[in-house]
Amino acid sequence: MTVQQLPRSTPELQGMASGAVASFLKAVQDRGLELHSFMLVRHGHVVAEGWWRPYAPERPHMLFSLSKSFTSSAIGLLVEEGRLSLDDRVVSFFPEEAPAEPPPHLAAMTVRHLLMMGTGHAEDTTARMTESGNWVHGFLQLPVEHEPGTRFVYNSGATYMLSAILQKVTGTTLLAYLQPRLLEPLGIEGATWESCPRGIHVGGWGMKIRTEDIAKFGQLYLQKGLWNGRRLLSEAWVEEATSKHISNEPNKNIDWAQGYGYQFWRCRHGAYRGDGAFGQYCVVMPEQDAVIAITSGLGDMQPVLDEIWERLLPGMKSEPLPQDEAACAALGEALERLSLEPPRHEPAAELEQAVSGTVYELEQPNSAQLLTIAVQFLEDRAVVRFRNEQGEHAVDFGRNEWLEGTSALWMRDDQPLHASMTWRDATTLVLTVRYVETPFCLTAECAFGDGSVLLTARRNVGNREAEPIQGKAPG
Repeated sequence: MTVQQLPRSTPELQGMASGAVASFLKAVQDRGLELHSFMLVRHGHVVAEGWWRPYAPERPHMLFSLSKSFTSSAIGLLVEEGRLSLDDRVVSFFPEEAPAEPPPHLAAMTVRHLLMMGTGHAEDTTARMTESGNWVHGFLQLPVEHEPGTRFVYNSGATYMLSAILQKVTGTTLLAYLQPRLLEPLGIEGATWESCPRGIHVGGWGMKIRTEDIAKFGQLYLQKGLWNGRRLLSEAWVEEATSKHISNEPNKNIDWAQGYGYQFWRCRHGAYRGDGAFGQYCVVMPEQDAVIAITSGLGDMQPVLDEIWERLLPGMKSEPLPQDEAACAALGEALERLSLEPPRHEPAAELEQAVSGTVYELEQPNSAQLLTIAVQFLEDRAVVRFRNEQGEHAVDFGRNEWLEGTSALWMRDDQPLHASMTWRDATTLVLTVRYVETPFCLTAECAFGDGSVLLTARRNVGNREAEPIQGKAPG
């Protein structure tokens, strides 16, 4: 089946200055912001799109909490179908998991409170909720310290409960419910979603789709629920879901302090967005008739929004602009050049022959949960064999170049990756792994000594650097 695409156009025809987009891309590079993809839609047309190699348009990307906005949409559809009310009490759906006599705050909690992150909990419930295999029971047993609706606490457990309610009402999963109602009409194919141990999609995270799919979703909201003349979401729901329902921070100078809707954040400049950890964005700009979809591997998400307002927003005009062939061509070249290059150092170490194939036993326990590591050097690559409790994981690393493969090492399941190796100096091997459907890039340095190796690993986002691990060759 041919994937349904958004129409394409040149920036100036849609009132977007090519130079503004080029300025945005340069600012991202100058600030060292690790973007994986970027798509700008103006007046319903894609006017700029790019992927930083080895990331690619056909690959899905982990959304993290951007998944929440899709969960919210499913609840809106249930309301439209008359199968749910936002004022329904949460405990009413789960009489077996809820306390026999629910405390007043828990008893008062409604679907609306879940949507607006106003459950009344003092902190995110996710960690404690997931301690057992029954997450619904775990959520409903936690104390609710405050009156629901009175204060904002970002709470992925609340979104999980929305998914659980949907599955209880419909008898089907969140993804299966959305498939004919939203995903198929938008031409979103191959979407996946993580599940809890009981087979309920986690709702608050865990969805994977492509960058253009993110843009389509944003465009649907920009068009107030209409898609190719067909109404997929009610206009009333779009308006309600993206309006401010609760205040989140006193500082009004940043985009995480503009108020929260139903699993959507309000932004400055009259915009709103769905977003996810480490830089997954769906920014909808109604006043400019624009949508911006971005995937990334970022520790701080505010700088990208700052650059959108500073670089892209001023370039959006109300009328078509004169065609600027030079600027348009320069932008096209800049988009084509986007790349996250592997580290490259020369020459190759003379040490390779001495250490190739040696199995190093690693000190136990260690932060990487590895038992052994061995590196076999070939002419164009290195084959690195990691062993942990699950068995051996062999990864091919291109010599100063990306090499495509898959591995489940440090991931929940087998993930596509691009890997590269280089020598930083005469004794230090640098291994880089990009899991290209996730925000994560892993870098490991192996400092070889006399019959020993010191392994130091770090990740681009999240828990970045682990304790060094000492390894010794047998004998």
